[in-house]
Amino acid sequence: MPSLKSFPTALLLAALIAASPAQAQAELGVGKDVGERSSFASIVPAEQVEGMAAQQYRQMLAQTQAQHALAPVSNGQLVRLREIAKRIIAQSPAWNPRARSWHWEVNLIGSPQLNAFCMPGGKIAFYYGILDKLQLSDDEVAIVMGHEVAHALREHVRARMAKEQATRLGTGVVSAVLGLGYAGDMALRMGGQLLTLKFSRHDESEADLVGLELAARAGYDPRAGVTLWQKMMQAAKGAPPQWLSTHPASPTRIADIQAHLPEVMPLYARADKPAQHFELAPPLRKKASTNAPAAP
Repeated sequence: MPSLKSFPTALLLAALIAASPAQAQAELGVGKDVGERSSFASIVPAEQVEGMAAQQYRQMLAQTQAQHALAPVSNGQLVRLREIAKRIIAQSPAWNPRARSWHWEVNLIGSPQLNAFCMPGGKIAFYYGILDKLQLSDDEVAIVMGHEVAHALREHVRARMAKEQATRLGTGVVSAVLGLGYAGDMALRMGGQLLTLKFSRHDESEADLVGLELAARAGYDPRAGVTLWQKMMQAAKGAPPQWLSTHPASPTRIADIQAHLPEVMPLYARADKPAQHFELAPPLRKKASTNAPAAP
């Protein structure tokens, strides 16, 4: 039997990967750049935050349905979003084991806004405008979705709620309040901000990196992160899109994504690719009798 020294380097690497796929997989990706989730997240109970998110999501869907702006299940772009989501959701438990028990939902809102979000507990919504006006490819949709899902997986909402309370009351007071069992009251006072909460630059950078990895492992080209933000910056030359109010774009951000592409491109190369590719979004229809956009 030949010695290890006689193996070509490529064959030896292949043998090591085959012998220990889990270890080889763990050494890939952006995990070393992201680190542990914020310790502040543990201050606010996850179940309460996710419960509030589910309630607000239901209210939003009801209001959207009343305006005839909620896409039906047969809508081609909603089918597209849900197919892409399936692939990204499958990669989520590696970043947060709680994701296995989340009741994931994906909906499409017939609005011209350039917006998308994922609330705690896996409640995803896209606004038709971000698909239409930016003419997002499947890869670019996956980058947007991966970024938003990353906020939920990294529990940025929980951390932001706790940090804001700690700033107002002092960390020691917050700890004492939690010890008295008033964590739920504190969370409820902050609950109205779930849809408008602005994340820190650190949160945004973290979501960028985790989103790139989620998309790559799901079989979507992470290089679409660059073209996505180029489109967002172009759109921002006029009135800044709503998405940019909580997701500031800059050349530095694009440079950060480009710098981390070598970490995620191998994941994309190895991933199973989607069997189906969807058409770009057609223009949003307008209802003749009202100012509310029609369901696409």
